[in-house]
Amino acid sequence: MPLPDVLVVSVGSTTGWKASANELTASLERAGANVELAGTGPLRRVRTFALTDLLEARAARRVTRAAIAEREPGAIIYCSMTAALLWPRPGAIWLDSIAAENRPGRHGVWQRTVERRRLAQAPLVLAMSDRALETLDRPHPEHVVVVPTPVEPSGPPALERDVLALTYAGNPEKKRLDHILEQWSRARRDGETLVVTGIERVDPADGVEVAGRLAPEDYRALLRRTRVFVAAPRREDYGIAPLEALADGCVLVTAPAPGPYPALELARRLDPRLVTDDLAAAIRAAIDDPAPDYDRRAAEMLVPFGHAAVDKTVRERVLPRLSSP
Repeated sequence: MPLPDVLVVSVGSTTGWKASANELTASLERAGANVELAGTGPLRRVRTFALTDLLEARAARRVTRAAIAEREPGAIIYCSMTAALLWPRPGAIWLDSIAAENRPGRHGVWQRTVERRRLAQAPLVLAMSDRALETLDRPHPEHVVVVPTPVEPSGPPALERDVLALTYAGNPEKKRLDHILEQWSRARRDGETLVVTGIERVDPADGVEVAGRLAPEDYRALLRRTRVFVAAPRREDYGIAPLEALADGCVLVTAPAPGPYPALELARRLDPRLVTDDLAAAIRAAIDDPAPDYDRRAAEMLVPFGHAAVDKTVRERVLPRLSSP
């Protein structure tokens, strides 16, 4: 059966989803499909989640309609639940979480209702993790395939891990940077420094250094020099930063956040002492008494997240179903 022309629709409001859409497009192309990526580009900021999702969904509908008129694709994959909410034509949905979980109360006043229809209408649902749909109030759709965003080591390990601890705080409130800094102040000893990335400024504090917003290759190079990565998200849908830290050989210290958050289960299996709200104690354990063979075991656990595993799933389980009448 010939492979279809595939349209991948991406909302360009977050760096993570833009990178994920690029990864999915590349995987589909390696599997032999002809692929067009249609992105919304940056969108203006608005005040509420409900309005943000409406703005993004309308932008996704607009670029989808334009791409359909120009190319008439054989299949469509919407990258994120939001991109699919106002779709002009049914397609597969690639999602990290659903509004029923991450848009409680007024934040998801219209999205939760629409997403139930879209999940029922979608010919295929691609979930980034096993837990992405676990809060559905009915059995999971039979048409679900787990397709994570690929995560690989970014290069050879640095000769020396001269960065003791690092955190990523692109959204300081969501990442609970204040909590991390407070816990770091309790945990650190004289001469120890936590490097903060993803933002340009934090309030001055002993033992805290700001690296700012880095290009992806520079950020990953910094991870390869880092011993301990610290995370404390309020909730985490996918959480690419902790997975990248594990891939580049860091020890992961994290609070037990709600959400699918696949790195959380990996962290528990690697060293349960390091998954706790008492980050100060976990940081000290990670620095002073790291678990044996942590990096080797982490690399083994990340095999299902690698390009080879994702490409195999796309080739054997995704494209054939997109090609089906």
